[in-house]
Amino acid sequence: MSPPDSVDSPASYPVTNVNKVKRVHERGRYDKATVHAILDAALVCHIAYVIDGRPYCTPTGFWREGSHLYWHGSSASRMIRSQKEGVDVCLTVTHLDSLVMARSGFHHSVNYRAVMAFGKAHVIDDPEVKLKLMDRFIDRIYPGRSNLIRQPNKQEFKATTMIGMEIETASGKIRNTHVADEEEDYAGVPAWSALYPITQVLGEPSDCPRQLPGLTRPDKMSDFEPGSRFDELMTKSYRRTFGS
Repeated sequence: MSPPDSVDSPASYPVTNVNKVKRVHERGRYDKATVHAILDAALVCHIAYVIDGRPYCTPTGFWREGSHLYWHGSSASRMIRSQKEGVDVCLTVTHLDSLVMARSGFHHSVNYRAVMAFGKAHVIDDPEVKLKLMDRFIDRIYPGRSNLIRQPNKQEFKATTMIGMEIETASGKIRNTHVADEEEDYAGVPAWSALYPITQVLGEPSDCPRQLPGLTRPDKMSDFEPGSRFDELMTKSYRRTFGS
């Protein structure tokens, strides 16, 4: 990894030639509070890596604990097999927040929050640690649920591999701007322009048709209300399980 371009505070990730935002650099964020907030509001990430000189990118569920990221996969998957011995990866997350319609094609855009995190992936081999991580993945989404469901059986435990990665460096990038046209286009181009917000929201739950009688939603899942923003729900679930 290239040496930092500058000395960074402990509250920020080191800025290197790898993670430095070069295109519209003012949108770059390196402070851990912002980077972690973007990660914790997401459930799905994309993990890029190279196998035998060919690039791959795999979508999967993940979560963060401190400066570590964790994800899981089938023990037979190509991604897991390639990362078993330790491999450099780039993990990315993106939240699409709005469509921006401008008066020129060049200035059409989207508002977003994104993170790129870099590190070396490794397999979690310790069975006790692996089992705890499997529970935490459930609790990261549904707080306290690992105490209500059965533990994985031998086959399920064997078929699941847990991967961890310490974040060596990372950067966030945020666009949160309305229509921004060339000055002469505001009066000179008769094209309707607007910003359309985009949100994922929780729908109405559909109970399992074989639900045992008398069961209701657990108190720790009180934030799971229809119409709730998904990114905000994931943040609340994260905090219920891991704290602020």
